[in-house]
Amino acid sequence: MTSLKTTSYLLAFLLALNFSSCSKSSNPPPPVTPPVTPPVISPPVLPATGISYWITSGDKSSLLLKQTTPLPFGTVTNSLPVLTVDSTSIFQTVDGFGYTLTEGSAYLISQLSTADRSNLLIELFGSGENSIGVNYLRLGIGATDLSTRVYTYNDLPAGQTDPTLASFSLAPDQAAVIPVLKQILQINPAIKLLATPWTPPSWMKDNNSSIGGSLLPAFYQTYANYFVKYIQGMQAEGIRIDATTPQNEPLHPGNNPSLSMTAAQQTAFIKNNLGPAFSAAGLTTKIIIYDHNADRPDYPLAVLADAGARQYIDGSAFHLYAGNISALSQVYNAYPDKNIYFTEQYTASNGNFGGDLQWHLKNVIIGSMRNYSKIALEWNLANDASMNPHTPGGCTTCLGGLTINGNSISRNVAYYIVAHASKFVPAGSKRIGSNNSGSLQSVAFLRADGKKVLIVLNESSSPQNFNIQFNNKMLGTTLPGSSTATYFW
Repeated sequence: MTSLKTTSYLLAFLLALNFSSCSKSSNPPPPVTPPVTPPVISPPVLPATGISYWITSGDKSSLLLKQTTPLPFGTVTNSLPVLTVDSTSIFQTVDGFGYTLTEGSAYLISQLSTADRSNLLIELFGSGENSIGVNYLRLGIGATDLSTRVYTYNDLPAGQTDPTLASFSLAPDQAAVIPVLKQILQINPAIKLLATPWTPPSWMKDNNSSIGGSLLPAFYQTYANYFVKYIQGMQAEGIRIDATTPQNEPLHPGNNPSLSMTAAQQTAFIKNNLGPAFSAAGLTTKIIIYDHNADRPDYPLAVLADAGARQYIDGSAFHLYAGNISALSQVYNAYPDKNIYFTEQYTASNGNFGGDLQWHLKNVIIGSMRNYSKIALEWNLANDASMNPHTPGGCTTCLGGLTINGNSISRNVAYYIVAHASKFVPAGSKRIGSNNSGSLQSVAFLRADGKKVLIVLNESSSPQNFNIQFNNKMLGTTLPGSSTATYFW
């Protein structure tokens, strides 16, 4: 992909790019100094293996821009920083990179013309030169706060209950979510899907509301059966749910929709209801716990400490609206046989491209991977220019990876954050050894085909000259200030 060069039907979209997103600083990113000449590679030069690389800069002068001249490995004599890639140090296997396909996202995509929708989905989920290879999606079990309305699959008039789930129906997702997923699966049948509820049906809750409240103990088993019916119903549509979490952000009951679920409640639900229900139904869908911020590693650790629950648990999921990304390693080190997942981080409409590019590459992509995560997901895939759709009280500043207005599509900073990994690191790749040096942050992968991928972020506002070393071979290169690059060989 050259300067995010796509086929002719996409070039018009790129002319309309209008980026803004959540920055961890209110200050604009510093100006980017023009690149300087790379350090000289001294002879003798070994046979070139040809590293190809793509750059996105904080000032948007390069957007997933493939550089025209591959870098040859050779013999380098200088004292510049060295990023060493070590394929003998092997860590976790990667499941993928992507977004949440909210019902709101699916609605906007479904409103595109047939040709534009097809072209966009191929760009997002395909494996060709002009695609970015998104290979993991998170879904809402029912509405998220970025849906066109609040709904579950078993909504009833006030005062009614349905313990047998006789009224359960996936009809709310038949208009957009399921048709869009089916089209995505035609493009990438192997894409993995993680499904998460924001709320159970209100009649299962102690406050009979879509906002907050707790799951009534009398409906624990009914709710477990609700998960089973959802997974089986999606499977009947040809959509396999690879994993689920019991609750999105269980410590944030103020969203619409939402549910409060303590660690003790989640432990009991998994141990006594959800795990046994999956086993009885013969489901292999993974159960992933927590799905909230990295400031509370005590929550997943408490759930995992219960042996009865732990037998059903695949791993723990995290967001990073609070805490430090290193908390993922804390949980991994306590239970190294359980997986780690990074499932959500949003960019905001009042942020800036350069600030978010740096913060999210450092934390969401590089940071989560260096702390054993199998996935790295940005939040919402798409919204419109007014940050719609969202529920009453839902997020009004969450900027999608895409902005869709009618048939006009803009690619925002989260698009490039994910693309720098998803385009080059397919599912089944393994994280391998690499180091950080000064302002240079990195993570490396070994693909199943033997190819290597190195993602590097330059946090400095100035260009950085450095060397890449692999198997006793080295090359010199330069990365502009406040930029990221993916190297592929």
